[in-house]
Formats: sequence, C-alpha cells, structure tokens
Amino acid sequence: MDQQVYAIGVKGQKWGDAEKAQWLNVQSVKRSYQDEVLTKVNALKARFDVEQYGALSYDAERYPLFAVKSKNWDLTKPTILVTGGVHGYETSGVQGAIRFIETKAEQYAEQFNILVTPCISPWGYETINRWNPKAIDPNRSFYADSPAEESAALIKLLADLGVEIFAHIDLHETTDTDNSEFRPALAARDAVEHTNWNIPDGFYLVGDTINPQDAFQTAMIKSVEQVTHIAPADEDGKLIGVELSQFGVINYATKALGLCAGVTDAKYVTTTEVYPDSPLSDDENCILAQVAAITGGLDYLLSL
Repeated sequence: MDQQVYAIGVKGQKWGDAEKAQWLNVQSVKRSYQDEVLTKVNALKARFDVEQYGALSYDAERYPLFAVKSKNWDLTKPTILVTGGVHGYETSGVQGAIRFIETKAEQYAEQFNILVTPCISPWGYETINRWNPKAIDPNRSFYADSPAEESAALIKLLADLGVEIFAHIDLHETTDTDNSEFRPALAARDAVEHTNWNIPDGFYLVGDTINPQDAFQTAMIKSVEQVTHIAPADEDGKLIGVELSQFGVINYATKALGLCAGVTDAKYVTTTEVYPDSPLSDDENCILAQVAAITGGLDYLLSL
C-alpha cells in the first residue's frame, strides 16, 4: 500500500496548531457515550463499587471517567487491572471490559481485587477516534506529566489507590480505518512515511519485551481459540512488522513507548488485539474474544 496524501497539512511538514485545529473542526459525535457506556456502568452499582476518578476538560459533564471495583476490597489479595477504550474508537475494548464485569468478574472477586476502567477515552469513543481532541494518542502518553489528560487521569487513579498491580490486561482492536484514516493522519501529523500497512486477520496479543511472561500469553491464546481465530503470521513470519515470540504473540517495549500496558510495574501484562472487520468475525465475536482473553489470563494466574 502506497503512502496516502492526507487532506490536512502540507506533505513533509509537521502539523502546527492550525492544522490540529483544522483536524478537530472536522470531527463529529457519531455515537453516545451516555447510552452505550455510562448506562451500562451505572447498572453495575448494585454489584460493584463504581467510582468516578475524573472527567475530561473538553466537556466534564458529558465525559466523566469511571472505574469499577469488586466489592470487599482486600489489600491482602492480588489486584487485577483491566483497561479498555484507551483508543476510543476500538469498540470491543470498551464493550469487552463491560461484558467481563457483567458476566465474569464476580467469579474471580474472591481470589482477586478487580479494577476495570472500561472507557479511558470517551471523547474518542463518541467521535470514533484514536486521538484525543488535541491530536494526541493517549496510548503513547502513559508517562509522568502526560500531555493526554485521559492517560494522566488513569495514572492518578492508580497512584491514589496505592496498590501494587499484579496483572494488567489492556483491551484493544484494529479496524480497517487504521489504514483508511488513522495511519495516514499520523503520517501527515508527524511528517513521516509509513511502510507497514499490515492488519492481522484475527486475534493476537502484545506482551512486554522486557518481561514477556510466555506461559501467561499462551494461556490467553488457548482460551481465545475457543471463541475466535488467532491471527496467522504474514509472509515474513511477523505480525505488524514484529517477529513472533510464539503463535499469536508479539512483544513491544511497553514503557519506553508510553503504552497503557506499561503504566504499572505489574508482573503479568498484555495488550489484546482483535479485528472486527475480518470476514471470519463480527462485533459480538470480538467482545467475546476480549472476555476470553481476560478469563484465560486469570485462570492461569489462579493455577500458579
């Protein structure tokens, strides 16, 4: 796939404030955070502790940020963090996190403290965007003094809780709009050329290069295989240009890249990726795959 010319900016020149404002001006609300996320989260209050941990300054009333915690929080138990919607457009990350709470979380609450932030980027959810309104990618912004308030809010939540995270599962997906919109926009914003346009057809995991935890990743892949297909390697034996560490798994430098998966010092960390535009999948299948990844990982931890 050839480098695409994006409608905003001048090729070879990084965006300034004017280009970012032009980009923001063409964004629009396409779905409801209130209806599709907050209504479901509010319905959980009888069974879980639902706490607001912030609100986005773009519209604080419209975009409150919520965390869902298992009841009877016990500091002697390991704490599990599940994050969704770091990239707001990645629907199954958000809905998969909610579905896990609705259907499976209570089964693990005796052994673990469960903490879920189902939609870290609600503006991105509503406008179906990877970036926030400042054209910043929250999933490259999990570090001190983060320029993305979505990322900064999660960092503050975890600091305020003051608990050691035992495992962190960050839920993501890739859609065809990565090639039609998001990668071209990124190339234009940063004045760089992208050569890898590969979108794996199926589910895969991204572990931590420094701390890969292969058996943990294997358990999740085996669990997801019961629900949907695992992405095969490309003709170069890679996924998104990265060598496989095992079937369906690659590793990234999560902290160095500012990824959400690197926001804690958890021993067990992974990022999930599903592909809802696959002819072999659909939205519901992707949600179920996200849930299977979480439960597969937790079942493995219980076996240790």
